[in-house]
Amino acid sequence: MKVHEQHKKKGPDTINLALVIVSTSKFNELQEKDSSSDKTIPMVEQILEQNPSIFLTFSEIVSDNQIQIVELLERLLIDSSLHVIVFSGGTGLTPKDVTYEAIKPLLEKTIDGFGELFRYLSYKEIGPSSMFSRALAGKIKNKAIFLLPGSPNAVKLALTELILPEIKHMVYMINKKE
Repeated sequence: MKVHEQHKKKGPDTINLALVIVSTSKFNELQEKDSSSDKTIPMVEQILEQNPSIFLTFSEIVSDNQIQIVELLERLLIDSSLHVIVFSGGTGLTPKDVTYEAIKPLLEKTIDGFGELFRYLSYKEIGPSSMFSRALAGKIKNKAIFLLPGSPNAVKLALTELILPEIKHMVYMINKKE
């Protein structure tokens, strides 16, 4: 058995995941109507139904606001039951896209290969506009952090092709005692 396969086996039996949707329009919908047109949270729930050892234990929609994003991240970082925090939205190039600016400086380590692979896979689907994505992964304390575009298709691609196949391995490595 190869080393990375051994690491996957040493990872936790279950993984708890938090999903944060960063979207001012969806946040405002919730404030006005008590419901949202968000399609990402239900899609992630559906994907995780196929992965019985990975659970979506927290989801929230926040505004494109650096302070709100960092405050929520800080709350999630103290939740000892969480292993993974995924942010969807705020990774583009518009002035309102601030998730990257809010979280990147807080990362203790980055996983550069994640962004590279994500953009490569996106390129195969949507072409050169994939270069505009500032998708990023890293770690803070004992948590894996992912910043993804605000598109349900982008989240599905990242989860199914990159995150879920390696998440137990990643969580093991992040928490490895040496």
